[in-house]
Amino acid sequence: MSSPVQLSDSNIDEILEKNSLVVVDCWAEWCGPCKMLTPIIHELSEEYEGRALVGKLNVDENPRTSMKHRLMAIPTLLFFKKGELVDHIVGVVPKATIEKTISKYL
Repeated sequence: MSSPVQLSDSNIDEILEKNSLVVVDCWAEWCGPCKMLTPIIHELSEEYEGRALVGKLNVDENPRTSMKHRLMAIPTLLFFKKGELVDHIVGVVPKATIEKTISKYL
């Protein structure tokens, strides 16, 4: 059983470099909509294990990454293919919407 990888300013570059497809859930503890997305993120982490790495990045604790990707709202999902940002989703969306985006890059 896989759970999302905890990402930080100090490890995100290495993780993006080592994994072909990475989905980053940008969230904060105080964010209600972020908490609504959490169960979906955990499900995706399990269902896509071995095909895509799913991680969580607390924006309050990791300002460098938040600023680098100009995050203006959370939750935001960032999709990286071979280390490059290729897509994003802002806000709470159905699981199927996220899966559709992941499928584009697998």
